[in-house]
Amino acid sequence: MSVRWITANFEELDNRALYAALRLRQVVFAVEQTSIYLDLDDLDQAAVHMLVLDGEQLLAYQRCLPPGLQEVESTLGRIVVDQAARGTGLGTELVERGIAHNLATWPESNIRIHAQAHLERFYGGLGFVTEGEPYDLDGIPHLEMVYFRGG
Repeated sequence: MSVRWITANFEELDNRALYAALRLRQVVFAVEQTSIYLDLDDLDQAAVHMLVLDGEQLLAYQRCLPPGLQEVESTLGRIVVDQAARGTGLGTELVERGIAHNLATWPESNIRIHAQAHLERFYGGLGFVTEGEPYDLDGIPHLEMVYFRGG
């Protein structure tokens, strides 16, 4: 697999890349996970988007948000890997790149995620620490997790 990484703000995304990102989010979060929620939440315009492509096929995606937009901290969100690319290590690399981006761009800020509860061990292995108790978000158990700058 020969992958290409794209990191771009909203205005830099071309129509094909934006469509692919929104489609993958819909396929996984709404259809695969049978969760009905408003994916288009007016935060994409202020986000930095990370896409992983193999040719024209989008394999993985996440968005990075600045501190103060969704949370006090910077955030990573809409982290998604296409079913065909799961188990390849791509999700780990995607989140590691997101962490590096947020720490470099907003060095004064920790990173908060709203993680699906069944992925607590995955995110914990990348340095995120669970805060609080599980809660329901759009019919799926979630946890607040924080990556503290400085490790």
